[in-house]
Amino acid sequence: MTAHPFAAPLDLGNVRLRNRFVSAPMERNYCEVDGTMTDEYIAYLERRAAGGAALVFTEASYVRADGKGRIRQMGVDVDERIPGIAKLAEAIHAQGALVGVELNHGGRTAQGAVSGFVPVAPSPIPCAVVGGDMPEQLDGDDIEHIVECFGEAAARCQRAGIDVISLHGGHGYLIHQFLSPAYNHRDDEWADPTLFVNRVIDAVRTMAPGIALGLRFSAFEATDDGLDAEATRARIDAIDTDRLDFLDVSAGNYESGQWIIQPGEWPRGLLAPYSRQYTRDFDIPVGVAGRISSPEIASQIIESGQADFVSMARTLHADPDFPNRALDGGRYRPCIACNYCIDSLAAGPVPCSVNPWVGRELEQPSTPADVPVRVAVIGAGPSGMAAARDLAVAGHRVDLYDERDSLGGDFVLASRLHEYPEYSRIVDWYLAELADLDVTCHPGTRVDAAALAGLDFDAIVLATGGRGPAVDLPGAGTRRVRDVREFLESGDPAPEAITIFGADREAAAVADDLLQQGTTVVMIGPQATIAHDVGRRGKIVLLPRLAASENLTTHLSSIVTRIEEDRVVISTGGEERVVDAPGELLISHGVEPRADLLAALRGLAPRLGVHPVGDASGDGGSIHAALVTAAAVAAKITAAAVAAKITAAAGAREEVSA
Repeated sequence: MTAHPFAAPLDLGNVRLRNRFVSAPMERNYCEVDGTMTDEYIAYLERRAAGGAALVFTEASYVRADGKGRIRQMGVDVDERIPGIAKLAEAIHAQGALVGVELNHGGRTAQGAVSGFVPVAPSPIPCAVVGGDMPEQLDGDDIEHIVECFGEAAARCQRAGIDVISLHGGHGYLIHQFLSPAYNHRDDEWADPTLFVNRVIDAVRTMAPGIALGLRFSAFEATDDGLDAEATRARIDAIDTDRLDFLDVSAGNYESGQWIIQPGEWPRGLLAPYSRQYTRDFDIPVGVAGRISSPEIASQIIESGQADFVSMARTLHADPDFPNRALDGGRYRPCIACNYCIDSLAAGPVPCSVNPWVGRELEQPSTPADVPVRVAVIGAGPSGMAAARDLAVAGHRVDLYDERDSLGGDFVLASRLHEYPEYSRIVDWYLAELADLDVTCHPGTRVDAAALAGLDFDAIVLATGGRGPAVDLPGAGTRRVRDVREFLESGDPAPEAITIFGADREAAAVADDLLQQGTTVVMIGPQATIAHDVGRRGKIVLLPRLAASENLTTHLSSIVTRIEEDRVVISTGGEERVVDAPGELLISHGVEPRADLLAALRGLAPRLGVHPVGDASGDGGSIHAALVTAAAVAAKITAAAVAAKITAAAGAREEVSA
């Protein structure tokens, strides 16, 4: 059997990686508000180490308080942080992995509302993406102080047992701001774009001697006035790379965030061609990030010499066991690149759409319950498949029913759209998991309370999803009108023209897909913006593409009041007008719980209850919400089974004693 290229050890300075998988410094917001390490964050990172990563990085960690950009971002700015970091290092080392910290200062991307300070930067250029605070221009003394802060932060990390330090020189943060002509407009000595980073390298080498040290940077900025690939290479050539132990290649800045966190419709491993020149020309190891979400692409990148190691963030966020599964050929839970994690950063700790236990590792059940019961799950969309899997993992006997001939529910419909090419991977994963766990699946089977009455299920999970709300519009008989999900389920070919009433997530995705196929689309939405219910990263590529389409006409902040044969009457701000609206009319107004069976099922009174999940419970709206609800219901049924067994045992003891 040929060894995988990513299985080989790799030396970074004076430390050795056990393989080529690096858990990248993804921002997670799991610390205390003051930047102190938490047990939850330690458990999260420890789980990635246990999953086989060779080097586990914390997130970008601020070296001075005015460089903080996230509510619960990790700090390395004062000595009080050392005990928590030391506890983390001990936990990671116990799993056989190395631990790294990425040192950072947000500069113009920091927010006063978060840090409590006015942001500072090489030049007073605000960052509109994060609110547009006007930063103060750093003077020479303050720059020297920040350089010293980087060195002191590295020393704290070394005292805490950290193995590797990475300097964040990309993504539009402070080091990158000095490097970039877009953000460094100075005319003093600090106009030299590499002076700041070289001084920081010197400070770290002086104050944390011997520690493995590297630089993460953006291979290009992808903005009109920023660094392109050629200019970036010139900057790296001017940096004191002879004092570094590795380079780590990423891309983009805050104004081109799609290159920092790439959408799922972009190719896997798309940044590897940019790292090749650095691997070829530098005598230190080079890593690369960017949609490395399968063992195949990781192997290809390393074997081809495009990089020496792979930096993986979302992939290990979705499944911490990815490295071990890649090494042993096992099945892993795939990242679907939906960017729900990143879009949640502003609100607090980041979740994961496909892994309901992310950030809750301390709560996750680790062993099956020794009380197997029989459970029926009705509906095999994401929440139904997840509930069935979680129940089976807990040791229960599960029957999964769905009226459709295949499993996956509406999520399968979404996976066929241009914007969501990775969605099918999680459906396939669930199908394989259910097969291995001996879940009895009944596709093409419509069930009701009568059908379940004599089957002696201990619990029933209702996961029948939702349906589009009924919309009664005058003139509806003049043309075909149906919910957007009905259209997708029909499998009808893309029409010449279509009108969509709604501008939400589903409407935007369907419109985009049809536009790719040449359909003329008219979108009429009561919303003021398209895809208002999607986070910024989730639509960062979609919205400009829609705006650029010549075949899309939009009427926002508007509702349809009457339908005519090829036109509709719309009301905008109370004023009615007639607009062209060709083709059939699709309705995209969200979903209402499809819980018709609930009362009848409860009438069966299974001893461990009836439990609606996902859209059927009103707790859906996203795959994350559906899977979290499913996990909670599975845990609730298991707890009820344990309690029932304890109660029965106590009753039996009382009878014996009597």
